[in-house]
Amino acid sequence: MDRIQLLQGDITEMHVDAIVNAANRSLLGGGGVDGAIHRAAGPKLKEACAKLNGCETGQAKITTAYRLPSRYVIHTVGPVWHGGEIGEKQQLASAYQNSLILAKEHKLKTIAFPNISTGVYAFPKELAAKIAIQTVLEFLDDDDWFEEVTFCVYDDENYKIYQDLLNV
Repeated sequence: MDRIQLLQGDITEMHVDAIVNAANRSLLGGGGVDGAIHRAAGPKLKEACAKLNGCETGQAKITTAYRLPSRYVIHTVGPVWHGGEIGEKQQLASAYQNSLILAKEHKLKTIAFPNISTGVYAFPKELAAKIAIQTVLEFLDDDDWFEEVTFCVYDDENYKIYQDLLNV
């Protein structure tokens, strides 16, 4: 747990090797975290994302971060919640795991995650946080590559959920 950090704030202001974007399948920007990242990074991010030909749910792709203080943006697509009976939990875990794998492949040591799928995709917040934390902890238990993994949450409700689950 010494490599996991919890912060409440704006992920677009994080000075880390990579921030993770909770993207839609087009990767061309949207609302919530996705829209905020695209606005902060500037129009070149959309141009770079257009060349990636989208991204499937649970997968991840990477671009430079342009005007953001991070070096890279890892774009991952979380699942839309349909009641939990069509693999949403596994897809969400895959989004976190594939983001970590991609960061390691690019030799990135610090990474910050938002709350993937908990906005308009309606994934239950506490369940999503449990999956995020468990997936990251399992990855860190098997691999000592990362110096720091940050869960960067924006609102009080999610901060409290992560705080309780991480016992911080």
